[in-house]
Amino acid sequence: MNIIIVGCGRVGTQLAMLFSQRGDDVVVIDRETSAFDSLGRNFEGRRLVGVGFDEDVLIEAGIEECDVLVAATNLDNTNLMISEVGRRLFAVPHVLARLYNPDRESAYMQLGLDFVCGTTLVAEEMYAKVVAGHSSHVDSFGDFEVLSFSLDLSTEFVEALHVSELERDHEVRIIAFERRETGQSSIPLPDSILHDGDIVLACVKADRINDFKRFMHGQGHGQSRNQERGKGGQARGKGSGQGGQSRG
Repeated sequence: MNIIIVGCGRVGTQLAMLFSQRGDDVVVIDRETSAFDSLGRNFEGRRLVGVGFDEDVLIEAGIEECDVLVAATNLDNTNLMISEVGRRLFAVPHVLARLYNPDRESAYMQLGLDFVCGTTLVAEEMYAKVVAGHSSHVDSFGDFEVLSFSLDLSTEFVEALHVSELERDHEVRIIAFERRETGQSSIPLPDSILHDGDIVLACVKADRINDFKRFMHGQGHGQSRNQERGKGGQARGKGSGQGGQSRG
């Protein structure tokens, strides 16, 4: 693709490097020559000093053959101007703007602008991780959370489970899994077998996550400690007995 990125700050730099490494034709525009220092020697695209919404600068950058225009400066108004010039004057197929102020999201939507708001994304991601209770949160979808985790069967005292058992008993859908030993990934059938330590991609209803956490490495043990505190040591004694039997 032919890609123009306006703004060579941290976001613009990383984006330019990603596209460049993929083999796309990338042009980065910034007002300051020194801004391009962050691109380093391995960047294979073009560097262009100028104002990102200036028509002549954009033409020099190749906007008439551009597939993607990214407005990634640190000013919302500048990014809006760049986006409108790219859309309305040059009919760039995909224009993407960086947005700092989440209060402007509705206005951008009404204008039909494609945008990314870092503040909203970070807040939503942190919220989702807290709700999921696990660091490998993938996405939220309505009342459901998509999680990726290493399967922990220690609380079940088994080394393997059928997918159908896990789904039936815990209202979860196993989307895919990867074998711990071979790294081979598969879309499961109901009779597929999951082993302790396999990497699992699962869709879990949000209100069932606390119960399901015991199947995630690093989560089940924490839940057991909470249960022990709540039961005044009764669970601890029982757990020790079971552990002793397993070791024997």
